[in-house]
This record gives sequence, C-alpha cells and structure tokens, in this order.
Amino acid sequence: MDRRQFQHSSFISFIMLAAWVRSAQAISLNDLSGADASTGLKAALEKGALSAVGLLGAANGFMGNDLVRIALPGYLNDAANLLKKLGQGKKVDELVLGMNRAAESAMPLAKDMLVSAVKTMSVADAKTILQGGNTAATSYFSSKTREPLGQKFLPIITQASAKVGLADKYKAVAGKAAGLGLIKAQDASLENYVNGKALDGLYLMIGEEEKKIRQDPIGTGSALLSKVFGALK
Repeated sequence: MDRRQFQHSSFISFIMLAAWVRSAQAISLNDLSGADASTGLKAALEKGALSAVGLLGAANGFMGNDLVRIALPGYLNDAANLLKKLGQGKKVDELVLGMNRAAESAMPLAKDMLVSAVKTMSVADAKTILQGGNTAATSYFSSKTREPLGQKFLPIITQASAKVGLADKYKAVAGKAAGLGLIKAQDASLENYVNGKALDGLYLMIGEEEKKIRQDPIGTGSALLSKVFGALK
C-alpha cells in the first residue's frame, strides 16, 4: 500500500472509529429511565439552590454582586443620585447597604425549604423540565416556593431593617413618592420591597447555576448529571 492509500485508509478508519464512539456515548431522553431523569434533575436543582443560597447569604452576597444588588426603586434611585450630589451621599449609601444586608440575612432560611421542595417533584415534571429552556427548572422551582419563602423571609428582613432604623428612613421618602405615583404602591414598604428583591435575586442566581450545569454537566463531577443533561445536547 502506498503512502496516499495508507493515509486515505487511516482517515476512513478514524471517521468510522469516531462515529462508533459517538454512537456508543450518545444517550437520548427516551433511553433514560424516569428515575434517572427525576434523580438527575433533583440533584441539579438541589446543587444550584444550595450554591445560590451560599453565595447570597454570605457577606456582600447581594451588595457585592452586580446582578442582584438591591438599589432604591424607580424614582427614588434617580433622586438618590441627586442627593449624593447635594452632600447626602452617606445617608443614601447607608440605606442601600442596609437593604442589601437585610436580604443577605434572610438567605440561610431558604435552604431547608428549597431542598424539601425539590423532593416533591414528580418524574413527569422532571422529564418535561429537562426538555425545557435553560432555566425551566428554576421557573418551576420559583412557582412552587416563591410565596412560602416570601412569608418566611419577611419577618427576618423586617427585624434586620428595624435594627438599623431603615424602615423609618425609607418610609419618610418612599411614602411621599408613592402618594405622588412616582413609585409602585407596594414599594412604599421597605420590607416588602427588599423581600421581593431578595426573592428575585435568589431565583436569578439559581437560574445562573442551572445554566452552568446544563452547559457543563461533566464539570459538576456527577456521572448521573452528565448522563441526564448530556442527553439534551
């Protein structure tokens, strides 16, 4: 066999080998048992939820994260910029810092409820979510846990706000703004505003973790997650 024939033969052999390997490794969702799909998704959700809680519940979890940092709502945020120019920057900064610290203090309470919620997911739900978008599981998760988590967060956020007198400072400005229609009525309450933003931030970060797991299931170190999410590629 001359060199040209050998190279051609080697190339064909390589293509055949690659095709065989790809075929051997490929897994479709139909090949997955319901238990695998459900267990894999639950593992992903729990991993993403606990990671998000850990990140947000740490010092500067909200304040130091541009994606979830809580700013004053609407008109008040614009007014805050003006106040800073008028020498009131310290008061504004203290208010913003306090809001973010209040959100951070509530995060650890989410852990048990999120883990518990994951365990109630059905096999049918799991397979449907697996075939959804990059944050389909997070959306499902939010629909099941947002309201009870909000009820659990609110007393902690209220307590944290009271410790540094945030509520009175906020209401003095926000109450008037709401009366003039410059901000949403529900945002006139510091506690409700921070509570809503804390929940938004939590699910946003869970969604970010879900995207990472879907994009790189091997990087999770879990063979089951690799199998389940690899089936979607």
